Amino acid sequence: MEKQFQTEVSELLKLVINSLYSNRDIFLRELVSNSSDAIDKVRFNSLSDKSLDIANGDLKIKIIADKDKKTFTVIDNGVGMTETEVEENIGTIAHSGTKSFVEKLQSNKDENTPDLIGQFGVGFYSAFMVADKVDVYTRSASADKADGVHWHSEGTGSYTIDKTELAEHGTKIVLHLKEDAEEYLEDWKIRKIVKTYSDFLSYPITMDVEKSLPKADEDAEPETTIEEETLNSMKAIWTKAKADVTDVEYKEFYRHISQDHQDPAEIIHYRAEGNLEFDSLLFVPDRAPMDMFMQQENKGISLYVKRVFIMDDCKDLIPDYLRFVKGVVDSADLPLNVSREILQEDRVIRTIRKNIVKKVISTLKKMKNNDFDKYSKFWQEFGKVLKEGVSNDWENKDKLTELLIFESSSTEAGKFTSLDDYVKRMPEDQKEIYYISGLSRGAVENSPQLEAFKKKGFEVLFFIDPIDEWVTQSLTEFDTKAVKSVAKGDLELDEKEKEELEKENENFKTPLESIQKVLDDEIKEVRFSSRLTDSPCCLVADENGMGVNMENIYKAMNQDVPHQKRTLELNKDHAVVQHMLKVAEKDAASDELKDYSALLYDQALLNEGSAIKDPARFTSLITKFMVKSI
Repeated sequence: MEKQFQTEVSELLKLVINSLYSNRDIFLRELVSNSSDAIDKVRFNSLSDKSLDIANGDLKIKIIADKDKKTFTVIDNGVGMTETEVEENIGTIAHSGTKSFVEKLQSNKDENTPDLIGQFGVGFYSAFMVADKVDVYTRSASADKADGVHWHSEGTGSYTIDKTELAEHGTKIVLHLKEDAEEYLEDWKIRKIVKTYSDFLSYPITMDVEKSLPKADEDAEPETTIEEETLNSMKAIWTKAKADVTDVEYKEFYRHISQDHQDPAEIIHYRAEGNLEFDSLLFVPDRAPMDMFMQQENKGISLYVKRVFIMDDCKDLIPDYLRFVKGVVDSADLPLNVSREILQEDRVIRTIRKNIVKKVISTLKKMKNNDFDKYSKFWQEFGKVLKEGVSNDWENKDKLTELLIFESSSTEAGKFTSLDDYVKRMPEDQKEIYYISGLSRGAVENSPQLEAFKKKGFEVLFFIDPIDEWVTQSLTEFDTKAVKSVAKGDLELDEKEKEELEKENENFKTPLESIQKVLDDEIKEVRFSSRLTDSPCCLVADENGMGVNMENIYKAMNQDVPHQKRTLELNKDHAVVQHMLKVAEKDAASDELKDYSALLYDQALLNEGSAIKDPARFTSLITKFMVKSI
């Protein structure tokens, strides 16, 4: 009997076939998901209908690829459909039998409602992306509705539906493939799709495969046999309780999803319950992948809905600074669009994301507190990435700050200290947390700017990752103590010393101004320093100015950086500085003062790791003074 589709089917079906899905492989995911739902239904119904003789071990989904007939068949022994149900579920586009089934059970407040995948009632029509004709043979599992039904359509505006004889309940869908879709008859292609999208479904997905038998002897003709093979693993261990999953299973699953042969550093198996329910199984890798900082897609958290794969790298569910985390999230409440390929912006997503971030941060904090050596190893691999969150995630900024660790003037090379441990070690007269920025430990640990801190016994943190300069813009305070650069602004290490320094600057105002006049194009000011004890000079940026390390980073990125005039600080007790002051008082315009000033400024540049403008003049002045000393 020929019938017309309900609604404006011709146009809607064209939309489903040509526009709804971006990947034709999806058709198998949708058909298998429908079969899984049908088996769930018959299992559920069998709990109350004793006439249904369901043996759980026999419930399965079978795929048959016939290269001769060019047909692709999906068979399940699920609940099946009556003629009326076929018309409702297939004859009416966007009518979802699964959705109706769930709504009916929910209206009865049945606590044993099974998780069913279908929501929109259009997944079945994805078959027409690869087939020009589709036949559906189905028989309901209900004893009083035993007639079989045959539905046929060519994906246009009509379909036929007739009664047929079927021996068992369930559904068989036969796709007559288009010429450009014959690759779906290949075993490797079927295996790949099932492994990608349906590997963790609860029921076996099987296929008959041809296998070679061992030869009886060398001269014997090769023989083959047909064996039924299960294509999916059915090991969705994230849905199990922690106590039911072994350490070996966790590690095997991690290797399966990450392609990393190392064991994970941390395993986070988390189930959220309440108004929003979801399962997650996350892993912190032991080492950073080579492509972590590349622009290409990283395989992070995979998204599943009721064990059905939806998305490989769901960036909506985890912030970029946790992109090293691997794993899966599975929830029935995720707001997918009709094609199940795109997440909609929704409160549910934000809630899941918030929970995941909270759980990962708490796991890392526990690692830091309980096994600092292990955490230090993690930090060397992923610290650069985690630091991004201090600047980008204001909601979790304080928690992320507690995770920061740095090398310092009190640690050995390659060893770290946390901010809270730093604060515990601070002397009573130290009021601020001090740091110095540079490109390496070697570049900062012998910096002239540390001399006064070493003398007073004040520990200085080494910010030697390029990203640390960005972190300092957000990391202005910790434990009510200001975080201050030793290379920026004024230092107030000692009130008495400060007063004496101000007095000295005033007493030598004229010679200091003479030195500044020589270097006026390069520096902002010349003054005596409280930072120096041994070295003659150093350069200091303004309190809110750009540090030299940040300036060098921008230059390395070929960015135009306006010249940052800094202050040249002098050690008033150094012999060279004292001689310069005498020369300035005697003749402020002398060539000797110009030579000394230029040489001292270039020396300060070299000490901080900056390039000097005129290396030839620098070497010439060095030679000049060497000859003079002889």
